[in-house]
Amino acid sequence: MSFSFFILLTSLALASGAAYILVSVILKQGDEAEALSWLDGKEPEKSKAPFIQMSRPLVHNFTLSYVKKVKSEKYRKKIQKKIRTAGLSRELNVDEFIGLQILWGLAFPLLFLVFNITLSLGFPPLTVFLISGVGFYFPHAYCNSQRKKRYFSIIGDLPVFVDILALSTEAGLDFMGAIQKIIEKAPKDSVLAEEFHTVLKDTKLGQSRAEALNSLDERVDIPELTSVVSVIKDADETGASIAKALKAKSEQMRFERFARAEEAGAKASQKILIPMMIFIIPAVFIVVFAPAAFQFMGGS
Repeated sequence: MSFSFFILLTSLALASGAAYILVSVILKQGDEAEALSWLDGKEPEKSKAPFIQMSRPLVHNFTLSYVKKVKSEKYRKKIQKKIRTAGLSRELNVDEFIGLQILWGLAFPLLFLVFNITLSLGFPPLTVFLISGVGFYFPHAYCNSQRKKRYFSIIGDLPVFVDILALSTEAGLDFMGAIQKIIEKAPKDSVLAEEFHTVLKDTKLGQSRAEALNSLDERVDIPELTSVVSVIKDADETGASIAKALKAKSEQMRFERFARAEEAGAKASQKILIPMMIFIIPAVFIVVFAPAAFQFMGGS
């Protein structure tokens, strides 16, 4: 059996599988909506990623019945934590995340195989498995990128926010009043201000300050913020002044911020050596020594 005939049979098998899934979804009368139900009963927000937003109807119609078969609690908790720390809890839930993995893990290699055959691209068959892995990992990559954006946003705002908390509490405001002041003065796109707003809302709904701060720590999962939360909780438990504790913490964070800036500067000076050696130094050598070389060659 020739290789091209094998590829043709593989394509027919995949097409038959796709047709079977389509027919089974159309004829199925199950409870798909329950698996994607949200805890508060509200519809999910529109995703910031257009590709996820476009894929959502396909997830609901084609991969949902297979998502429900993934029973691993450990894996589901891992995904739930990833979604929470990426700030996507109002956009995605665990079932949609797994549905996106299944959809893209099958759709990407199928499309690649079709284009590879019809356009005679000449990629080896093993590339299909690589493309499938990329599609399966794509939701993880999206969550990681969003978490990285949140990290830099929070790290940039945290020293200033801690300073404002320290000054506000030292001026006589209580801790929740200081948080309210931060929310009012912060930019609209501040991630940390939004998280503090959630803390304020949780306390109004009946949670204690420690419980609301613990929830904040779990949602963000950033060591720098964890240390601030620990300082506040320790001050509450020991009866110490929150203003003094926050003031000491803000001084420590400013020192750490300068240390990170110096470290980043040192790394930048090392990284700049590579483009200098590749581009700048050869150009300098050409400008300096080329005239002398031409004169030497002309004189000889």
